Order: sequence, then C-alpha cells, then structure tokens
Amino acid sequence: MTNSRLIRIRGARTHNLKGIDLDIPRDAFVVITGVSGSGKSSLAFDTLYAEGQRRYVESLSPYARQFLHLMERPDVDLIEGLSPAIAIEQKANNHNPRSTVGTVTEIADYLRLLFARAGTPHCPEHPARRLASQTLSQLVDQLLQAPPETKATLLAPIVREQLGDLHPVIDGLRAQGFARVQVQAGSGPIEDHPIDALPPQPGDQPLSLWVVIDRLKIKGAIRERLGESLEMAMRLGHDQAIVVLEPPMQAAPQRLRLSPHLACPDCGHTPSNLEPSLFSFNSPAGACPQCDGLGEETRFDVDRIVQFPHLSLASGAITGWDQRNTFAWSILESLSEQEGFALDEPFDHLSRQTQDLLLFGSAGRPISLRYELDRGRSVVRHEAFEGILPNLERRWAQTDNTTVREELGKLRKTQTCSGCGGSRLCPQARSVRVGEPGHDTDLPSLLAMPLQVAHQTLSGLQFKGAHGPVGERLLGEIQARLSFLIDVGLSYLSLDRGAATLSGGESQRIRLASQIGAGLSGVLYVLDEPSIGLHQRDNERLLSTLKKLQALGNSVVVVEHDEDAIRAADMVIDMGPGAGSHGGEVVAQGSPADIATAAGSSPATIYRVVEASHCQHTAGQGVSAVFRFAGPAGTTFRI
Repeated sequence: MTNSRLIRIRGARTHNLKGIDLDIPRDAFVVITGVSGSGKSSLAFDTLYAEGQRRYVESLSPYARQFLHLMERPDVDLIEGLSPAIAIEQKANNHNPRSTVGTVTEIADYLRLLFARAGTPHCPEHPARRLASQTLSQLVDQLLQAPPETKATLLAPIVREQLGDLHPVIDGLRAQGFARVQVQAGSGPIEDHPIDALPPQPGDQPLSLWVVIDRLKIKGAIRERLGESLEMAMRLGHDQAIVVLEPPMQAAPQRLRLSPHLACPDCGHTPSNLEPSLFSFNSPAGACPQCDGLGEETRFDVDRIVQFPHLSLASGAITGWDQRNTFAWSILESLSEQEGFALDEPFDHLSRQTQDLLLFGSAGRPISLRYELDRGRSVVRHEAFEGILPNLERRWAQTDNTTVREELGKLRKTQTCSGCGGSRLCPQARSVRVGEPGHDTDLPSLLAMPLQVAHQTLSGLQFKGAHGPVGERLLGEIQARLSFLIDVGLSYLSLDRGAATLSGGESQRIRLASQIGAGLSGVLYVLDEPSIGLHQRDNERLLSTLKKLQALGNSVVVVEHDEDAIRAADMVIDMGPGAGSHGGEVVAQGSPADIATAAGSSPATIYRVVEASHCQHTAGQGVSAVFRFAGPAGTTFRI
C-alpha cells in the first residue's frame, strides 16, 4: 500500500493508550476489538474521530465555527491521511416528544410531500366520500343520473346561520324576480314560503335562507334548462348550490350540496389546499387541535376516580362522593330516588347506564336535584346533572389553589388523545388518501405499520393521471429509505414510534441507515458495536449495509466483539492484552486469517467457538460449559 492509502497514527496516548503506532488502510472495513477497557473506544472515538472532526471544523470560517463544538486535540504525536469523520454512537439522547422514527430519518418529509402532491382528499365526516373538483357540465351529468320523473328543486344559499333582519335580503331577491324562498330558524325544520308571504322570524335564533331558483323533473330534454338554473344558483350562492331530489318511489327527499370546488355533497365540507405543512404534526396547520400534535393528553382517568369499584357509593367507591361530603351525598340521594338504583350496592354491580349517568352526567336531561346547604338548609332544582367527571374537569379549569390542583392531579393520567387516536394529525390530514380506490391508504395508517409492512403497502400503490409522475418519483425515494432501515434489522419498528423510546442500538442503526441514504463518499465513519441488540440472523444484513458504506468510497472503523463482523473485516486491530492500565496496546493487527495465527492474540475476542462440548447442572454450582476455541495453542476455556 502507498502512504496515500493509509491513515498513519504515531504516538497515540489518549486515556490508557501507551504511545501506539498504527497504519490503518483507507476505504477499508476495519474492526477494533479486545476486552472491555482495553482502549478500543479511546483509539476509535477519542483519537481517530476526535482529530478528524477537529480538523474539519478548523477548516471552516470563523463565523461557522462559532456555531459548532470544537473537540479537544487528542494526545497523539502524528495523524496523517484523515478524512472528515462521522461518529455513529449508541446514544439515544433525543428526548423530544415530537421526534419519531419518521422525522429522524426524514422519511416523514417525503411522505408529507407525497400526500400533498398526489393525495386525494376525503370528507372527515364521510370517509367513503372522495372529494374532487367538478365542472358545471359534470355536475349536470351527476344530476341527470337520478331516476326518471324525479322532482328536483334547485336552491341558492343566501344567508347561513346569521342573526338579524332578513327583510333587506328579501327585498333584493324580490327585485330580481324570485318568487319563493326556504327559511330555517336555528336547528328547526326548513320551511318553504312565497317571498311575499314570509311569516315573521324569531330574532333570537340564527337564520338560514335559500332562494328557489327552479323546480323541474328529471327527464329527456332537460339538460340545457338544468345547466342554466344550476349556473344561476352557483352565481348567487358563491359557488355553492343545493339540490333537493324527490324520486317517485322514495318517501324522504334527498338534499345534496353541489360545488365546482372540493366540497362534500353531504355536509358541505370544503378542504383547504393540500400543502406539506398540513401533514406535519409539528406545524399548527397539521397538528391535532386537541393534543397540539403530541398524540397524548392528560385527562381525568375513570379508574383513578372510581378507586374502589367493589365498594358501594355509600362506602366510598368514589373518593369525595360519599356520606362525609354532605353536598355531594344529597345529590347522589336525589339521583338514587329518581333513577332507581341503590346507594349501598357495589359500584361495579350497577348497570352500565347508571354508571355512565354518575360519571358523565344526564346529557342535558333535567332531573330534580336536592342540594344541601349550610345550617341545614336545602334547595331543590330541576336541572341537568353535571356528572362527576365534568365536575372535576370544571374544577381543574377554574381553580387557582395549588393544593386543590395537586389533589386533582392525582386523578389525572396521560392517555392517547381521544381526538386523533394518537396519530397527532388534524381531521383533514387524516382524511387524505394516496393510491387508487380499493388500494389506497391514509397517512396515520401508513405511519403505524411496521416498516416491512409499510414497504409492501407502498409497493402496491399506483398513481394515474396528473398524480403519476410525481407520485412514482416520491414513492421510489421513500421505498429506498425504508429498505435501508429494513437492511439494518429494524423492520419491526414503525414510523410513528417515538424517538425517545428507542434503545441505543436502534438509534445507532437508524443513523447508520440515514448515512447510507445520504450517499456521502470520502468520509471516515466510526461506529460503536452496531450489532448490539441485533438478532444473529440479521447480522449478515447489517454487515452488508456496512459494506455498502465502504463501497461508496468511505473508511469504516467499527468497535465490535461480534464474530461475524470480525471475520468480514479487511483488517482487525486487537487491543489489550488486559483492561485499564493493563491495556492500551496493539496485541495484533492484520486480516482475520493473520490474527487467528498470531501468537499474542486475545482468543476470547478473536477465535471462533468451534463446539460447546457439554453443559451440565451441578447442584449449588449453576451451569458449567466448556468451549473450545480454534487458536494457535488450541486453548480450552471453562466459562
């Protein structure tokens, strides 16, 4: 090898290293092994990585250096041939509750772009309803599909739930020649009236007003008239129209909302423009309004409120709602008398309906409740029962007393958000789907899948029309990054898994997969036992991933004890011979074959286990096993 292809280290004394001299090949897969405390990390991280990172930072401008941490110079006489270094360590130090596997690997960014550019919105209230823009001609075709002789009334919405006098609006419509209107007060029925005989409307309720544009029957030569009437309704209703269809054999009329824009014909929901920020739970546009994008919320827990369900209400099944609280007990007695349940019956024996009444209230249904006041006074009120849980929520929101909040806080628990179900996204983002009908998927479902299943699901997606080019290109990028994660043994993770819940080995392999996706070359990668926590069957895939890093033109230095990694290395550096002050020396260096025949090598970390000759149980002594290692001396160890 020429010197330009070597990393030359002279006089390395960092920590317990004893002035070692090493020549490490560049663009090679190098494994540093040895007993714990022998100086492996001191050589790999505190010498090689520290000096490579320090030199890279020093090459930047003074302005850039002020934002970066400059590592201390390692205690070494000379290091030549270093490249910019990247360390991938076992540190799961990301405790941000908003970080997930998807955000850390940046796959979530590509998914947001995919759903924003190739997604089809659906109505949040009617998930089966695909929302798509339609021309006036398409809307007419939709109406003409109704059964023959269907009566159709075309309406234009003029006023939507507003307080005030409608007479100025009525006068304007009369001047334009319209003869009939439909009016709704509050949530009451919709009434049809001649415009000149409109009865007085209540002034304390919001009013909605529709003007009747046309009445006709769906039959042959009606297309032109239907199109003109629909166009007028759209103009007056600001791109919205209502069509009431009365088929001849159907009792209840069907009321449809029509719009040339994206709008649900059942409820009128009109989605906003699909932008990548809509699919980010870290953005106000896309975060669930109930949990602010965290997927969790702290609320009162029924299991903590009903602490003793085997007891009766009289015996204290619910703390604070027993005979010791005169005010609360008088309410329970009133409920017991009118709803027909016993206060001395165990709470878990009460009917589900009674339990819901006690916990969540009467849902607006008035009940005669007796309230015991001070000095023996009482008052009876005919009103809805608030419920124990809403009562606690109200007290929590209103009180400023620290002691009260501490006591109430004991009854609260962090739970999955009831609004988004833990998906963290707003309703509109959850209702957008990608792919063709029948084979499409939404973003929360995709994020919750194991990576292997998500990769298979994306492979089955198809994009047609305008969505085709951009969808296929983004899909390829996402699948490539999923493949990197699967190759390093993380197929069981999901993209919505919190980054704070990952182990050190999982975090390291995620960063390793991200580096492969980055496609850098000419870099020195230093890794700390990437096989830790990995099943033996996945070792080959991990080693293949490390070889991919090397094939890109990088130097890969791994601190490792795994036999497969040692055997796959281009060079093995065995540190030792002992730990601490007894280590810090290079015991052997060379290819795995050279190490296996080196007289001074550390057999416990290098030699292959040939056979576990026997295991036996000895009473009081535990398990004993004899392992034979293939080494120069054929040494046998008892473990």
